Amino acid sequence: MGSGWDVRFEDVAPVRGFRWNKGGHRFAGWYYAVTTGGHVGYESWLERDRLILLDFAPDVVGIASQPFWFHWREAEEKRRHAPDYFVRLADGGARVVDVRAEDDVDERTAEAFAAIERACSAVGWEFAHVGVPDPVVMANLRWLARYRHGRCGRETDVAERLVEIFQQPQGLGAGAEETGERSACPARTVPPALDGALRADLGGALLSSGTVVHTSEGPVAGLQRRGRGHGLLRPRPDTRGEGGQMRRLSRPATVGVGDRVRFAGQVRRCSRCPPMR
Repeated sequence: MGSGWDVRFEDVAPVRGFRWNKGGHRFAGWYYAVTTGGHVGYESWLERDRLILLDFAPDVVGIASQPFWFHWREAEEKRRHAPDYFVRLADGGARVVDVRAEDDVDERTAEAFAAIERACSAVGWEFAHVGVPDPVVMANLRWLARYRHGRCGRETDVAERLVEIFQQPQGLGAGAEETGERSACPARTVPPALDGALRADLGGALLSSGTVVHTSEGPVAGLQRRGRGHGLLRPRPDTRGEGGQMRRLSRPATVGVGDRVRFAGQVRRCSRCPPMR
C-alpha cells in the first residue's frame, strides 16, 4: 500500500472476473457510468445500486471495480481481499468501498473490512463499508439514471427554459408542460444537462408528474431547503438508509413504447421514451 498509494487505481481493470452462476443468488453485469464515460462492473444488484449512487455523487470523479488484491496475515493464516470499488474524489483523495448488507457481514468479513480500513488509513485513503440504501431513493435514481446517457440529448434552450420555470417550485409534469416540448414521458423533458440544477425530495415517494421540483438556487416556498445530495434531483440527506433493511415496495405498472396512456384528461401514445415506471 505504501508503494502504490499514488497509482491511478480508478483507471485499472478488475483483478478478477465477474461470474454468472446458473441458479445463483447474485446477478453480475456492467453499468454505464457517466462519471467515467464507460462501463464499470458489479457482482450483485446491491453493488449496482451503489454504482448508481457513486455516479450521481458530485464529489466522485473516478470509479473502478475490484481494483486490487489486498494481502495480509490473520494470526498464521494468509488472507486476501479484493475491495468492491476504488473511488477517486474531486479533491484528489481516494476512497475504498466495500458493499455488503449488514446481515451478510460475518466474523471473517468483519476482520477483512477492519484490516483494509487500517491499511487505507495508513496511506491517507478513506474506507467505507456500505449496506442497503433507502429503497425509495434507489427506485428514483435508477429511473433517472437512464436519462443521463448522452443518447438522451441535451437541448440547451429547453434546459435554460426549465431552470427559469422551476424558479417557482411546482409539479414536474406542470413545469415540463410549460416548455412546449413535453413528450408522453415528463422526465424526458428534464435532460441530463440540468444535472445539479434541479432538486426534489427523492426519499418521500416515487417520482411522478406531481413531484414538486425547484432550482437549487431559487426560492423554495413552503419547502425546507435540503443539503448536498446526489445529482440531478437531490435526495434528502437523512434518507440514505445505510445498513437499513429493504422495505417492501409495490412495483408500479410499466408503460412501454406504443402503449396508450391517459394523462391530464387526454389519451396519448408513448412513442419516443423507453419503458418507464
